[in-house]
Amino acid sequence: MAIKGFSSLPIPKAQIANLDSLGYKSMTPIQAQSLPHVLKGRDLIAQAKTGSGKTAAFGIGLLEQINPRFFGVQALVLCPTRELADQVGKELRRLARSTPNIKLLLLCGGKPFGPQKGSLEHGAHIVVGTPGRVQDHLRKENLKLDGLKTLVLDEADRMLDMGFLDVMTEIITQTPKKRQTLMFSATYPETIRKMCRSIQRDPVTVTAEAEHKQGVIEQLFYEVKKHERNNTLLALFEHYRPDNALVFCHTKKQCDEVARHLRDRKIDALAIHGDLDQRERDQVLVRFANNSCPVLVATDVAARGLDIKSLKAVINYELPRDPEIYTHRIGRTGRAGEKGIALSIFTEAEQPRVNAIERYQDKPCICDVCQSLDRDPDYSLQAPMVTIQMDAGRKNKIRPGDLLGALTGDAGLNGSQIGKIDIFDMSSFVAIERSGLRQALNYFADGKVKGRNVRARKV
Repeated sequence: MAIKGFSSLPIPKAQIANLDSLGYKSMTPIQAQSLPHVLKGRDLIAQAKTGSGKTAAFGIGLLEQINPRFFGVQALVLCPTRELADQVGKELRRLARSTPNIKLLLLCGGKPFGPQKGSLEHGAHIVVGTPGRVQDHLRKENLKLDGLKTLVLDEADRMLDMGFLDVMTEIITQTPKKRQTLMFSATYPETIRKMCRSIQRDPVTVTAEAEHKQGVIEQLFYEVKKHERNNTLLALFEHYRPDNALVFCHTKKQCDEVARHLRDRKIDALAIHGDLDQRERDQVLVRFANNSCPVLVATDVAARGLDIKSLKAVINYELPRDPEIYTHRIGRTGRAGEKGIALSIFTEAEQPRVNAIERYQDKPCICDVCQSLDRDPDYSLQAPMVTIQMDAGRKNKIRPGDLLGALTGDAGLNGSQIGKIDIFDMSSFVAIERSGLRQALNYFADGKVKGRNVRARKV
């Protein structure tokens, strides 16, 4: 499909000239698919990554809705971090050059509250902000959204990862029912689907890249003797070097043994199965989902409902009897336009399971032997992030923005060093780059969150 230029859109000539001067010569795939619907006022779900041109995909559309003579907030863009909000705000200001008298305001944590309140008193057409700070201004009645025409949730999956679901829900309840809602997300897990169903009206869904095209998941099968499974599993890690992996076993005992075997060989791994209590299960899932443990060893039952972004590899330590379960297992990799790999270990006695998968997929399985794999005795796999657990949570009125503000403000960390934030009733978890761990723990040794001391430890 040929990508059209912006002149094919029903937008003013002044804006087309502005886009041309900014170097916007032709539409990116996400812009070409989104903008015709956005300009018609339709609600939208767009699966798009950072760098795909999504800011212009929603920015050009929301600017068309703005009435410069009405000094009330007509567009709200929510972003997960201060850095992204700043980047989006700058781009929207560039896009708004052809429309005189448009006022845009940034509302982010980590910046003084008073000047933001003063700016809101003078009026703004567009607000770009982080959920926590926008919520603060709404609660203090500095911000009114009753005249809102367009709501944009940018990197919605990341906002949910950081624990902002309740905050976002509270903000959305204060917007008019008759509004246009544009959802941009790199992935489309069930939490996003559920949110879309509750806040959007008949949305159009577009994606820059289709999921699971033919060849997106490379599948390879390795025949071994029964006693060679553990050694083959290590060989697969050493040869393919995935950043992270989900390893499937049949039994709880097997999960524990395999995870221990991997840890003994310098591969960070955790096991998850039915014998873990809820607190242990939460900890394991938090650490795997927030990139502070690269390998999860799981049973099929324990992995139910597990939605992992950017999973590089699925490894079947043992093949399931049902080919449908096999397909469901491997479908967790190769999502959101990324490629994935599915590696399976089987014995001669399990050949009928391979045959069943071939019949189910209607194509032959590619089989190999362990001897073809390149070994590396110095190989190790450590996560780039570590998890800090704090002894305060939802019941202590702790919000993701409070922790983010403390770490990027008083503790002096960069927003880019902070990953997923999970808030539970009595505890909270924050993923932090290894380089920032000591700095964060030093802060929590003396520092406060919302005026109270919070104990923190690495898990």
